[in-house]
Amino acid sequence: MRTKHVVVLPYDEKWKQDFIDIKNELSAVLGDVAISIEHVGSTSVEGLAAKPVIDIDVVVKPNDVKKAIAALEAIGYTHEGNLGIEGREAFAYEGKEHLQTHHLYVCPEDSAELKRHLAFRDYLRSHPDDKEKYGNIKLEAATLYPDDIDKYIEHKSPVIEKIYAALN
Repeated sequence: MRTKHVVVLPYDEKWKQDFIDIKNELSAVLGDVAISIEHVGSTSVEGLAAKPVIDIDVVVKPNDVKKAIAALEAIGYTHEGNLGIEGREAFAYEGKEHLQTHHLYVCPEDSAELKRHLAFRDYLRSHPDDKEKYGNIKLEAATLYPDDIDKYIEHKSPVIEKIYAALN
């Protein structure tokens, strides 16, 4: 699902329940294959402005990636491969109007991409000044580039890079 029009909203408490609703549906089909189902991305950080899209990483043992893919395909998700990013398998979907728009990934537990997602989320949760800076730059980028996702991403990249530098 490629963003055509960039919308960034103030934090919405509803995003917590949106995640739980999606997680419950995923848990029902994945069972023990999922080690955990993680709410990542900006909607997972209380108080952070975000695009109203729930980012989810399903964490599995490396040998269970194919099982997870098959289980998700059985409930209407389409496996898209890693989309050029090692350590995660991406999914598209149709017919999930009962759930908030979301991005879904399956990540082996040893995935560098998973570790990056969790570290970024946890950093923002524990650094309010950087969370505020990041939220402000996202709002600014969405205002400047509402119809250009690539420019939106480019505009906020320096703040993201500073956060990643602080993680190391």
